[in-house]
Amino acid sequence: MRVLILGAGGIGGYFGARLHDAGGEVTFLVRPARARQLRDDGLRIASPLGDTCLRPKVVIAGDLSGSYDAVMLACKSYDLPAAVEALAPAVGPRTAVIPLLNGIAHLDVLDARFGREAVHGGLAHMAITLLPDGTIHHLNDINRFILGSRGANASEALATLTETLADTSVEFSLSDDIEQEMWEKFVFLTTLAAATCLMRASIGDIVRTAGGEQLISGLLSESERIAAANRHAPAAGRLAEYRQLLTDPDSTLTASMLRDVERGGATEADHVIGDMVRRARSAGMSVPLLAIAHAHMQAYELRRARTGG
Repeated sequence: MRVLILGAGGIGGYFGARLHDAGGEVTFLVRPARARQLRDDGLRIASPLGDTCLRPKVVIAGDLSGSYDAVMLACKSYDLPAAVEALAPAVGPRTAVIPLLNGIAHLDVLDARFGREAVHGGLAHMAITLLPDGTIHHLNDINRFILGSRGANASEALATLTETLADTSVEFSLSDDIEQEMWEKFVFLTTLAAATCLMRASIGDIVRTAGGEQLISGLLSESERIAAANRHAPAAGRLAEYRQLLTDPDSTLTASMLRDVERGGATEADHVIGDMVRRARSAGMSVPLLAIAHAHMQAYELRRARTGG
């Protein structure tokens, strides 16, 4: 099957390479500079689960020809409007559109452009970063991919992609309630990003402070209540797992959003923390801790815009 992946950064590049190694016909839609880098140096993965290097098919916006069986979006949320327009020529009547973005706000954007029946759900669980030389550095041994249809029936393209993913080294699973899975990750990611960005520290360092564990528990509780108000309350077992991960005094876990802040880059704060706050306000809920975290990140973005960071 023909798969187009928008973005060859950490997530898109990693899963695209694994699909390629399993025999998938993968093309990457990237910016001109990344296209030159991939053509010159190849797509390189450095991972505890196995290194790989390939010479991928690449295309830039405006040069797409014909529709694809599946289109996967692995861009940052702030690039979504431009990404939608760039990949639109590749989306035909039978194309499965699979976003791998953080949060859930992007679903409304994609539904409006391509129709809800074409837009499926996807989740990537992994710690990964793109090094300055273009190498995709996988930071641990977690490489989980969850895929699912948001409608009653999965498309033929989704079924074929599922078969290909099953032949990769990726820990792949097919969900029968992908929106619930997406909401549960949304709760976890919002808590993690709000805490580590607000405190500029890892989970372990925060927990070891006088009020750190109380702060994290409060953020998790607010996020959980918002999910419940939107009819997607996290399962008790999943919530217990999150609480354990987020209150471990030995944890070095941080959100990728904090890494973006530390390098002075743009963040997805409005798409993640901000979206959670807006959903709380729509439900008439008070979420003071999340509101503070969102204001903190808004101040960061305003200063960055003013100083040209």
